[in-house]
Amino acid sequence: MMAILLVALTSLLSCAIAARAHQVNLMTARLEVLLDRTVDVEIAIKGSDIDRAAGTRVFDDSTNLVRPAALAAASEPILRYVERHTTVFGEGNVPCRPGSGDVAVDGDGVVVRIPWSCTGIADPLRYRSTVVADVSPDARQVVLIGAGPNAAQDLLDASRTETALTATPAPSLPQVIGRYTVAGIEHIFLGYDHIAFLAAIVLWAQRLWPVVKVVTAFTVAHSITLSLAALEIVRIPSSIIEPAIAVSIVYVAGENFLSRDIDKRWRDTFGFGLIHGFGFASALQEFGLPRSALVPALASFNLGVEIGQVAIVSLIIPVLLGMDRMLLMAAARRSRPSARRLRCTPSPPRSSASAAIGWLPPPWFRPERVVASNCRMAGRRAPAKVSTSSMPGHTPWSKTGPMVRIHLPPLF
Repeated sequence: MMAILLVALTSLLSCAIAARAHQVNLMTARLEVLLDRTVDVEIAIKGSDIDRAAGTRVFDDSTNLVRPAALAAASEPILRYVERHTTVFGEGNVPCRPGSGDVAVDGDGVVVRIPWSCTGIADPLRYRSTVVADVSPDARQVVLIGAGPNAAQDLLDASRTETALTATPAPSLPQVIGRYTVAGIEHIFLGYDHIAFLAAIVLWAQRLWPVVKVVTAFTVAHSITLSLAALEIVRIPSSIIEPAIAVSIVYVAGENFLSRDIDKRWRDTFGFGLIHGFGFASALQEFGLPRSALVPALASFNLGVEIGQVAIVSLIIPVLLGMDRMLLMAAARRSRPSARRLRCTPSPPRSSASAAIGWLPPPWFRPERVVASNCRMAGRRAPAKVSTSSMPGHTPWSKTGPMVRIHLPPLF
Protein backbone atom coordinates (compact mmCIF):
# COMPACT_ATOMS: atom_id res chain seq x y z
CA MET A 1 0.00 0.00 0.00
CA MET A 2 2.81 2.39 0.78
CA ALA A 3 4.24 1.79 -2.68
CA ILE A 4 0.84 2.59 -4.15
CA LEU A 5 0.70 5.87 -2.26
CA LEU A 6 4.21 6.76 -3.40
CA VAL A 7 3.32 6.00 -6.99
CA ALA A 8 0.21 8.17 -6.64
CA LEU A 9 2.26 11.09 -5.38
CA THR A 10 4.96 10.83 -8.03
CA SER A 11 2.29 10.38 -10.71
CA LEU A 12 0.64 13.59 -9.54
CA LEU A 13 3.97 15.39 -9.81
CA SER A 14 4.85 14.04 -13.24
CA CYS A 15 1.43 13.82 -14.92
CA ALA A 16 2.06 17.11 -16.68
CA ILE A 17 5.61 16.30 -17.74
CA ALA A 18 4.58 16.60 -21.36
CA ALA A 19 3.37 20.16 -20.81
CA ARG A 20 5.83 22.62 -22.30
CA ALA A 21 6.66 26.22 -21.53
CA HIS A 22 3.40 27.23 -23.22
CA GLN A 23 0.05 25.54 -23.19
CA VAL A 24 -0.86 23.05 -25.87
CA ASN A 25 -4.27 23.26 -27.54
CA LEU A 26 -4.30 27.03 -27.11
CA MET A 27 -3.94 29.23 -30.18
CA THR A 28 -3.98 32.98 -30.65
CA ALA A 29 -5.59 34.51 -33.74
CA ARG A 30 -5.06 38.20 -34.50
CA LEU A 31 -7.52 39.63 -37.00
CA GLU A 32 -7.58 43.13 -38.49
CA VAL A 33 -10.10 44.52 -40.96
CA LEU A 34 -8.23 46.92 -43.27
CA LEU A 35 -9.65 49.86 -45.19
CA ASP A 36 -9.66 47.94 -48.49
CA ARG A 37 -11.93 45.28 -46.89
CA THR A 38 -9.05 42.86 -46.53
CA VAL A 39 -9.14 40.84 -43.34
CA ASP A 40 -5.62 40.03 -42.21
CA VAL A 41 -5.71 36.72 -40.27
CA GLU A 42 -2.65 35.64 -38.30
CA ILE A 43 -2.80 32.44 -36.19
CA ALA A 44 -0.07 31.37 -33.78
CA ILE A 45 -0.07 27.60 -33.17
CA LYS A 46 2.20 25.42 -31.06
CA GLY A 47 4.43 23.22 -33.19
CA SER A 48 3.27 19.93 -31.67
CA ASP A 49 -0.35 20.96 -32.28
CA ILE A 50 0.14 21.72 -35.97
CA ASP A 51 2.00 18.42 -36.42
CA ARG A 52 -0.90 16.53 -34.88
CA ALA A 53 -3.50 18.42 -36.92
CA ALA A 54 -1.79 18.75 -40.31
CA GLY A 55 0.21 15.52 -40.25
CA THR A 56 3.56 17.32 -40.48
CA ARG A 57 6.77 16.82 -38.48
CA VAL A 58 8.18 20.28 -37.81
CA PHE A 59 8.37 20.12 -33.99
CA ASP A 60 11.52 18.80 -32.33
CA ASP A 61 10.69 17.14 -29.00
CA SER A 62 14.32 17.14 -27.87
CA THR A 63 14.71 20.93 -28.15
CA ASN A 64 11.04 21.92 -27.77
CA LEU A 65 11.43 24.10 -30.85
CA VAL A 66 10.18 24.15 -34.43
CA ARG A 67 12.85 23.22 -36.98
CA PRO A 68 13.07 25.95 -39.68
CA ALA A 69 14.20 23.54 -42.41
CA ALA A 70 11.34 21.15 -41.68
CA LEU A 71 8.86 24.04 -41.64
CA ALA A 72 10.06 25.28 -45.03
CA ALA A 73 9.33 21.85 -46.51
CA ALA A 74 5.93 21.59 -44.77
CA SER A 75 4.64 25.13 -45.33
CA GLU A 76 2.27 24.14 -48.13
CA PRO A 77 0.49 21.35 -46.19
CA ILE A 78 0.18 23.67 -43.19
CA LEU A 79 -1.31 26.48 -45.31
CA ARG A 80 -3.77 24.08 -46.95
CA TYR A 81 -4.84 22.73 -43.56
CA VAL A 82 -5.41 26.20 -42.09
CA GLU A 83 -7.34 27.34 -45.17
CA ARG A 84 -9.62 24.29 -44.93
CA HIS A 85 -10.40 25.04 -41.29
CA THR A 86 -10.60 28.85 -41.45
CA THR A 87 -13.19 31.02 -43.17
CA VAL A 88 -14.03 34.71 -43.28
CA PHE A 89 -17.53 35.38 -44.63
CA GLY A 90 -20.19 38.04 -44.76
CA GLU A 91 -23.97 38.34 -44.87
CA GLY A 92 -25.70 35.29 -46.25
CA ASN A 93 -22.63 33.14 -45.56
CA VAL A 94 -20.92 34.55 -48.65
CA PRO A 95 -17.23 33.62 -48.25
CA CYS A 96 -14.35 36.01 -48.72
CA ARG A 97 -11.42 35.03 -50.97
CA PRO A 98 -8.19 33.81 -49.37
CA GLY A 99 -4.98 35.32 -50.65
CA SER A 100 -1.43 34.05 -50.72
CA GLY A 101 -0.39 33.08 -47.21
CA ASP A 102 2.89 32.42 -45.48
CA VAL A 103 4.18 30.41 -42.52
CA ALA A 104 6.93 31.50 -40.14
CA VAL A 105 8.78 30.00 -37.17
CA ASP A 106 7.82 31.36 -33.76
CA GLY A 107 10.06 29.58 -31.27
CA ASP A 108 8.17 26.46 -30.24
CA GLY A 109 5.31 27.30 -32.60
CA VAL A 110 4.39 28.56 -36.05
CA VAL A 111 2.60 31.68 -37.23
CA VAL A 112 0.29 31.27 -40.22
CA ARG A 113 -0.79 34.47 -41.97
CA ILE A 114 -3.51 34.51 -44.64
CA PRO A 115 -5.17 37.69 -46.02
CA TRP A 116 -8.85 37.38 -46.93
CA SER A 117 -10.28 39.75 -49.55
CA CYS A 118 -13.86 40.75 -48.64
CA THR A 119 -14.42 43.39 -51.34
CA GLY A 120 -18.11 43.39 -52.29
CA ILE A 121 -19.05 41.23 -49.29
CA ALA A 122 -21.75 42.80 -47.13
CA ASP A 123 -21.46 43.25 -43.37
CA PRO A 124 -21.46 41.81 -40.84
CA LEU A 125 -18.18 40.04 -41.48
CA ARG A 126 -17.59 36.93 -39.41
CA TYR A 127 -14.66 34.63 -38.70
CA ARG A 128 -14.99 30.85 -38.36
CA SER A 129 -12.20 28.48 -37.33
CA THR A 130 -11.84 24.84 -36.33
CA VAL A 131 -8.03 24.80 -36.45
CA VAL A 132 -6.74 21.99 -34.15
CA ALA A 133 -10.27 21.65 -32.73
CA ASP A 134 -10.96 19.04 -35.41
CA VAL A 135 -8.40 16.71 -33.79
CA SER A 136 -8.54 17.95 -30.19
CA PRO A 137 -12.04 18.76 -28.93
CA ASP A 138 -10.57 20.64 -25.94
CA ALA A 139 -8.59 23.05 -28.15
CA ARG A 140 -9.30 26.74 -27.73
CA GLN A 141 -8.51 29.79 -29.81
CA VAL A 142 -8.14 33.29 -28.38
CA VAL A 143 -9.30 35.78 -31.02
CA LEU A 144 -8.03 39.37 -30.88
CA ILE A 145 -9.91 41.64 -33.28
CA GLY A 146 -8.30 44.95 -34.19
CA ALA A 147 -4.88 46.50 -33.73
CA GLY A 148 -3.27 47.85 -30.61
CA PRO A 149 -4.16 47.48 -26.94
CA ASN A 150 -7.86 48.14 -27.49
CA ALA A 151 -8.45 45.04 -29.61
CA ALA A 152 -11.71 43.24 -28.94
CA GLN A 153 -11.39 39.71 -27.65
CA ASP A 154 -13.28 36.47 -28.00
CA LEU A 155 -12.71 32.78 -27.27
CA LEU A 156 -13.55 29.97 -29.68
CA ASP A 157 -13.65 26.23 -29.04
CA ALA A 158 -15.18 23.10 -30.54
CA SER A 159 -18.68 24.12 -29.42
CA ARG A 160 -18.36 27.74 -30.51
CA THR A 161 -16.48 28.25 -33.77
CA GLU A 162 -17.58 31.72 -34.96
CA THR A 163 -17.19 35.34 -33.92
CA ALA A 164 -18.13 38.68 -35.47
CA LEU A 165 -15.43 40.90 -36.95
CA THR A 166 -17.53 44.01 -37.44
CA ALA A 167 -19.63 45.41 -34.62
CA THR A 168 -18.08 42.94 -32.19
CA PRO A 169 -19.73 43.21 -28.77
CA ALA A 170 -17.46 43.41 -25.74
CA PRO A 171 -17.58 40.35 -23.49
CA SER A 172 -19.72 40.72 -20.38
CA LEU A 173 -18.15 40.86 -16.93
CA PRO A 174 -19.35 37.33 -15.96
CA GLN A 175 -17.86 35.99 -19.20
CA VAL A 176 -14.50 37.63 -18.45
CA ILE A 177 -14.44 36.31 -14.87
CA GLY A 178 -15.39 32.79 -15.94
CA ARG A 179 -12.91 32.60 -18.81
CA TYR A 180 -9.91 33.87 -16.87
CA THR A 181 -10.64 31.89 -13.72
CA VAL A 182 -10.72 28.68 -15.75
CA ALA A 183 -7.56 29.76 -17.60
CA GLY A 184 -5.72 30.22 -14.28
CA ILE A 185 -6.81 26.82 -12.99
CA GLU A 186 -5.82 25.10 -16.23
CA HIS A 187 -2.43 26.78 -16.35
CA ILE A 188 -1.27 25.65 -12.92
CA PHE A 189 -2.52 22.09 -13.51
CA LEU A 190 -0.77 21.96 -16.90
CA GLY A 191 2.42 23.53 -15.54
CA TYR A 192 4.34 20.62 -13.99
CA ASP A 193 7.03 23.05 -12.79
CA HIS A 194 4.59 24.87 -10.49
CA ILE A 195 3.15 21.55 -9.24
CA ALA A 196 6.63 20.21 -8.50
CA PHE A 197 7.62 23.37 -6.64
CA LEU A 198 4.52 23.34 -4.43
CA ALA A 199 4.94 19.64 -3.71
CA ALA A 200 8.60 20.05 -2.76
CA ILE A 201 7.82 22.97 -0.46
CA VAL A 202 5.17 21.11 1.57
CA LEU A 203 6.78 17.68 1.42
CA TRP A 204 7.83 17.76 5.08
CA ALA A 205 4.61 19.38 6.33
CA GLN A 206 3.56 18.13 9.76
CA ARG A 207 1.02 20.80 10.69
CA LEU A 208 -1.51 22.90 8.81
CA TRP A 209 -0.30 26.37 9.82
CA PRO A 210 3.12 26.20 8.06
CA VAL A 211 1.33 25.04 4.91
CA VAL A 212 -1.03 28.03 5.12
CA LYS A 213 1.96 30.38 5.44
CA VAL A 214 3.72 28.77 2.49
CA VAL A 215 0.69 28.93 0.19
CA THR A 216 -0.10 32.51 1.25
CA ALA A 217 3.49 33.66 0.65
CA PHE A 218 3.51 32.02 -2.78
CA THR A 219 0.19 33.64 -3.67
CA VAL A 220 1.21 37.14 -2.58
CA ALA A 221 4.56 36.92 -4.36
CA HIS A 222 3.33 35.59 -7.70
CA SER A 223 0.41 38.06 -7.64
CA ILE A 224 2.88 40.95 -7.49
CA THR A 225 5.05 39.89 -10.40
CA LEU A 226 2.13 38.53 -12.41
CA SER A 227 0.46 41.93 -12.27
CA LEU A 228 3.68 43.82 -13.07
CA ALA A 229 4.44 41.60 -16.05
CA ALA A 230 0.86 41.39 -17.36
CA LEU A 231 0.58 45.18 -17.28
CA GLU A 232 3.99 45.36 -19.03
CA ILE A 233 5.52 47.40 -16.22
CA VAL A 234 8.37 44.90 -15.79
CA ARG A 235 9.62 42.63 -18.58
CA ILE A 236 11.99 39.68 -18.11
CA PRO A 237 12.56 37.28 -21.02
CA SER A 238 11.47 33.67 -20.65
CA SER A 239 15.04 32.58 -21.38
CA ILE A 240 15.83 33.85 -17.86
CA ILE A 241 12.58 32.99 -16.08
CA GLU A 242 12.28 29.35 -17.16
CA PRO A 243 15.78 28.32 -15.96
CA ALA A 244 15.17 30.28 -12.74
CA ILE A 245 11.97 28.31 -12.12
CA ALA A 246 13.92 25.09 -12.68
CA VAL A 247 16.53 26.27 -10.17
CA SER A 248 13.80 26.89 -7.58
CA ILE A 249 12.54 23.30 -7.95
CA VAL A 250 15.99 21.75 -7.61
CA TYR A 251 16.88 24.03 -4.68
CA VAL A 252 13.79 23.15 -2.65
CA ALA A 253 14.06 19.44 -3.49
CA GLY A 254 17.70 19.45 -2.38
CA GLU A 255 16.91 21.38 0.79
CA ASN A 256 14.52 18.60 1.79
CA PHE A 257 17.55 16.38 2.38
CA LEU A 258 19.16 18.92 4.71
CA SER A 259 16.24 20.20 6.75
CA ARG A 260 12.66 19.24 7.44
CA ASP A 261 11.65 22.40 9.28
CA ILE A 262 9.18 24.17 6.98
CA ASP A 263 8.06 26.78 9.56
CA LYS A 264 10.36 29.34 7.93
CA ARG A 265 10.03 28.13 4.39
CA TRP A 266 7.49 30.81 3.58
CA ARG A 267 10.48 33.14 3.11
CA ASP A 268 11.99 30.97 0.40
CA THR A 269 8.54 30.49 -1.08
CA PHE A 270 7.98 34.25 -1.27
CA GLY A 271 11.27 34.81 -3.08
CA PHE A 272 10.73 32.00 -5.56
CA GLY A 273 7.06 32.98 -5.93
CA LEU A 274 8.22 36.27 -7.45
CA ILE A 275 9.96 34.25 -10.16
CA HIS A 276 7.01 31.91 -10.74
CA GLY A 277 4.77 34.96 -11.15
CA PHE A 278 6.63 35.90 -14.32
CA GLY A 279 6.01 32.36 -15.57
CA PHE A 280 2.28 32.78 -14.93
CA ALA A 281 2.39 36.10 -16.77
CA SER A 282 3.83 34.55 -19.93
CA ALA A 283 0.82 32.21 -20.10
CA LEU A 284 -1.57 35.08 -19.44
CA GLN A 285 0.02 37.16 -22.20
CA GLU A 286 -0.59 34.28 -24.62
CA PHE A 287 -4.21 34.23 -23.56
CA GLY A 288 -4.47 38.02 -23.86
CA LEU A 289 -6.02 40.64 -21.60
CA PRO A 290 -9.17 42.58 -22.55
CA ARG A 291 -8.41 46.27 -22.04
CA SER A 292 -12.06 46.97 -21.31
CA ALA A 293 -11.97 44.60 -18.32
CA LEU A 294 -8.29 44.54 -17.44
CA VAL A 295 -8.57 44.42 -13.64
CA PRO A 296 -11.33 41.76 -13.49
CA ALA A 297 -9.45 39.56 -15.98
CA LEU A 298 -6.19 39.85 -14.06
CA ALA A 299 -7.88 39.22 -10.72
CA SER A 300 -9.81 36.25 -12.10
CA PHE A 301 -6.68 34.64 -13.54
CA ASN A 302 -4.98 35.09 -10.18
CA LEU A 303 -8.00 33.56 -8.47
CA GLY A 304 -7.85 30.58 -10.82
CA VAL A 305 -4.17 30.03 -10.05
CA GLU A 306 -4.95 30.19 -6.32
CA ILE A 307 -7.79 27.69 -6.66
CA GLY A 308 -5.50 25.37 -8.59
CA GLN A 309 -2.66 25.46 -6.10
CA VAL A 310 -4.99 24.99 -3.11
CA ALA A 311 -6.46 21.95 -4.88
CA ILE A 312 -2.98 20.54 -5.53
CA VAL A 313 -1.85 21.02 -1.93
CA SER A 314 -5.13 19.52 -0.71
CA LEU A 315 -4.36 16.40 -2.76
CA ILE A 316 -0.72 16.12 -1.70
CA ILE A 317 -1.11 16.57 2.08
CA PRO A 318 -3.52 13.62 2.63
CA VAL A 319 -1.18 11.37 0.61
CA LEU A 320 1.77 12.40 2.80
CA LEU A 321 -0.21 11.86 6.01
CA GLY A 322 -1.32 8.47 4.73
CA MET A 323 2.31 7.52 4.10
CA ASP A 324 3.29 8.49 7.65
CA ARG A 325 0.42 6.60 9.24
CA MET A 326 1.12 3.45 7.25
CA LEU A 327 4.83 3.69 8.03
CA LEU A 328 4.04 3.98 11.74
CA MET A 329 1.67 1.01 11.64
CA ALA A 330 4.18 -1.12 9.73
CA ALA A 331 6.96 -0.27 12.21
CA ALA A 332 4.73 -1.00 15.18
CA ARG A 333 4.04 -4.50 13.81
CA ARG A 334 7.74 -5.28 13.58
CA SER A 335 9.56 -6.24 16.73
CA ARG A 336 12.90 -5.01 15.42
CA PRO A 337 13.11 -2.48 12.58
CA SER A 338 15.79 -2.86 9.96
CA ALA A 339 19.17 -1.51 10.97
CA ARG A 340 20.12 -0.32 7.52
CA ARG A 341 18.41 3.02 7.01
CA LEU A 342 19.15 6.14 5.03
CA ARG A 343 20.98 8.64 7.16
CA CYS A 344 19.69 11.63 5.24
CA THR A 345 15.99 11.30 6.13
CA PRO A 346 13.71 9.46 8.55
CA SER A 347 11.04 8.99 5.89
CA PRO A 348 12.18 7.01 2.82
CA PRO A 349 8.95 7.64 0.82
CA ARG A 350 9.28 11.41 1.18
CA SER A 351 12.98 11.17 0.41
CA SER A 352 12.16 9.30 -2.80
CA ALA A 353 9.56 11.92 -3.70
CA SER A 354 12.15 14.70 -3.17
CA ALA A 355 14.60 12.92 -5.45
CA ALA A 356 11.90 12.48 -8.12
CA ILE A 357 11.00 16.18 -7.93
CA GLY A 358 14.65 17.12 -8.30
CA TRP A 359 14.75 15.31 -11.64
CA LEU A 360 11.60 16.90 -13.03
CA PRO A 361 13.08 20.14 -14.49
CA PRO A 362 13.26 20.12 -18.30
CA PRO A 363 16.17 18.51 -20.15
CA TRP A 364 17.97 21.84 -20.58
CA PHE A 365 18.33 22.06 -16.79
CA ARG A 366 18.73 18.62 -15.32
CA PRO A 367 21.63 18.13 -12.87
CA GLU A 368 23.55 14.87 -12.95
CA ARG A 369 22.54 14.31 -9.35
CA VAL A 370 20.28 16.19 -6.96
CA VAL A 371 21.56 15.42 -3.50
CA ALA A 372 22.86 11.92 -3.88
CA SER A 373 26.00 12.76 -1.95
CA ASN A 374 23.93 13.51 1.13
CA CYS A 375 22.49 9.99 1.30
CA ARG A 376 24.56 7.05 2.48
CA MET A 377 23.65 3.78 4.10
CA ALA A 378 24.39 3.22 7.74
CA GLY A 379 27.11 0.62 8.15
CA ARG A 380 26.59 -0.11 11.82
CA ARG A 381 23.55 -1.47 13.55
CA ALA A 382 21.52 0.90 15.68
CA PRO A 383 18.10 0.46 17.21
CA ALA A 384 15.46 2.73 15.74
CA LYS A 385 13.15 4.51 18.12
CA VAL A 386 9.49 4.76 17.31
CA SER A 387 7.64 7.78 18.61
CA THR A 388 4.17 9.21 18.12
CA SER A 389 5.28 12.73 18.99
CA SER A 390 5.79 15.35 16.32
CA MET A 391 9.21 15.59 14.73
CA PRO A 392 11.53 18.50 15.58
CA GLY A 393 13.19 20.53 12.90
CA HIS A 394 16.24 18.28 12.58
CA THR A 395 16.77 14.56 13.06
CA PRO A 396 18.61 13.65 16.32
CA TRP A 397 21.70 11.49 15.95
CA SER A 398 23.22 8.94 18.32
CA LYS A 399 26.89 8.08 18.51
CA THR A 400 26.22 4.61 17.15
CA GLY A 401 24.05 5.59 14.23
CA PRO A 402 20.83 7.33 13.21
CA MET A 403 18.01 7.49 15.73
CA VAL A 404 15.03 7.34 13.40
CA ARG A 405 11.71 8.74 14.57
CA ILE A 406 8.61 7.42 12.90
CA HIS A 407 5.83 9.74 13.90
CA LEU A 408 2.15 10.32 13.50
CA PRO A 409 2.02 14.07 12.69
CA PRO A 410 -0.74 16.21 14.15
CA LEU A 411 -2.97 17.96 11.66
CA PHE A 412 -2.89 21.27 13.55
